[in-house]
Amino acid sequence: MTTTAPSSHHLSPAFPGRAPWGTANKLRAWQQGAMEKYLQEQPRDFLAVATPGAGKTTFALTLASWLLHHHVVQQITVIAPTEHLKKQWAAAAARIGIKLDPEYSAGPLSKEYDGVALTYAGVGVRPMLHRNRCEQRKTLVILDEIHHAGDSKSWGEACLEAFEPATRRLALTGTPFRSDTNPIPFVTYEEGNDGIRRSSADYTYGYGNALGDGVVRPVIFLSYSGNMRWRTKAGDEIAARLGEPMTKDAISQAWRTALDPRGDWMPNVLRAADQRLTEVRKSIPDAGGLVIASDQESARAYAKLIREITGTRPTLVLSDDTGASHRIDEFSESEDRWMVAVRMVSEGVDVPRLAVGVYATTISTPLFFAQAVGRFVRSRRRGETASVFLPTIPSLLGFANEMEVERDHTLDRPKKAGEDEDPYAESEKEMAEAEKQQDEDTGEQDMLPFEALESDAVFDRVLYNSAEFGMQAHPGSEEEQDYLGIPGLLEPDQVQLLLQKRQARQIAHSRKKPDTEADLLELPAERRPVVSHKEMLELRKQLNTMVGAYVHQSGKPHGVVHTELRRVCGGPPSAEATAGQIRERIKKVQEWATRMR
Repeated sequence: MTTTAPSSHHLSPAFPGRAPWGTANKLRAWQQGAMEKYLQEQPRDFLAVATPGAGKTTFALTLASWLLHHHVVQQITVIAPTEHLKKQWAAAAARIGIKLDPEYSAGPLSKEYDGVALTYAGVGVRPMLHRNRCEQRKTLVILDEIHHAGDSKSWGEACLEAFEPATRRLALTGTPFRSDTNPIPFVTYEEGNDGIRRSSADYTYGYGNALGDGVVRPVIFLSYSGNMRWRTKAGDEIAARLGEPMTKDAISQAWRTALDPRGDWMPNVLRAADQRLTEVRKSIPDAGGLVIASDQESARAYAKLIREITGTRPTLVLSDDTGASHRIDEFSESEDRWMVAVRMVSEGVDVPRLAVGVYATTISTPLFFAQAVGRFVRSRRRGETASVFLPTIPSLLGFANEMEVERDHTLDRPKKAGEDEDPYAESEKEMAEAEKQQDEDTGEQDMLPFEALESDAVFDRVLYNSAEFGMQAHPGSEEEQDYLGIPGLLEPDQVQLLLQKRQARQIAHSRKKPDTEADLLELPAERRPVVSHKEMLELRKQLNTMVGAYVHQSGKPHGVVHTELRRVCGGPPSAEATAGQIRERIKKVQEWATRMR
């Protein structure tokens, strides 16, 4: 069997229909590279990890077409997380001449089809049905967002039982990590020197690579702080400011207070996001916005606020049913401004015109955050940027600063002496909530341990490319408008330069005012770290580890390296440095280490 790289001559000119400039008639470089590796090795199992928006569907269907054409397989089975996504797969396959039945439930498959598109839940109901189909004909199984196969023991076991006889299995994911330790079927785990077993991908294409190639958009995160006041179950009234050091419980309650639609925080942030969308639409006329809500009640309230702000009713998506799928498709093809959704649009759903987002949910897992941001990064033309509005919550800002970090799924969680928990693990309860497919009102809001009383909003900072910009500003102020008015079409380096200029102008304007007029904390974002004491310890530990590795590599003493980092990056000794300064030093020592390789 030949293993030469496939041509794309059999693909329609429109496929992939939303590839960026210059790639409409050929595969992107990473897709071609993954194809070549697969065809060279001809493995039974292959795990491709590619950042959301990179084009996993195009790669998978091109490979499926090749395997069908060369009679390696006789039929295709696609497994997707949701009903909407399985229909999306069937539509994409049809564009290159592969016919998948997204409505298949049982019995013989019509001869007009090349295969079926199913959900993980559907496989869980009748695994033996799908095993029999695999045993009868040579089958390629495509497992989309395969981390979902570890959602429950029954789903994982069903996938193993159903697809163990498959001729070939192609696993795809944009986020190959989970917050629990459930093993993912058909994924290889390799033990590292530290004794921890981690998932091993056959081909990886991360956000950083995709950004450099112009395949995805750079993301500007706009963070909003503000004063929150709530009443506990005990009747105590608590007041706090988002971004200030707080206990985990207080952060959670302040966060929920901010997202309460009856306060002032959400209306101000939605108004700012709509202004940002207006600016983006000057360059990208069909650009759309998405508000990701926690529950149906909040989603309806946010939709009402948007209607009051814009005068237009937004698209409201509340559950993963046929009607919801149709509403998403309609929004995708329209030029409407806003969609409000409860969780389900956070993963895999392809609405490339989404350019502005509001993260209005309290889900705080790295998996959900990465998938949510992934809805805004799909690039259609050169220079497009994405803007995501966040509350000033330490975990969210941490995720925003780590957009380019590639994670693997770990099966082991050793606890060292003195450590109370794994530093990057989130609670299983949060993960289960993040990955729920049903979106009905669970009544959780009636059991909250507090009552939101009031909130206000303050523009806090902009995060871009792991750097932070801006001083605090009131909603509607000239300073806030400076950041909301950044053009929607810019090269990545232009974004950085423009943010630096905006901050310099804001600082200069602040210095001209008498101190008595400063009613907000007027310090640049990098001097206002939004981190907990524990996170500061972790950052210092990370810096010391990186310095230690570089000392071993370069032969220079620890003290010399730390002194040189201070000289190059500025700032006080590590024990007194801010989070931003430590991150800058980590980035610099990584740069030094890379140059020596």
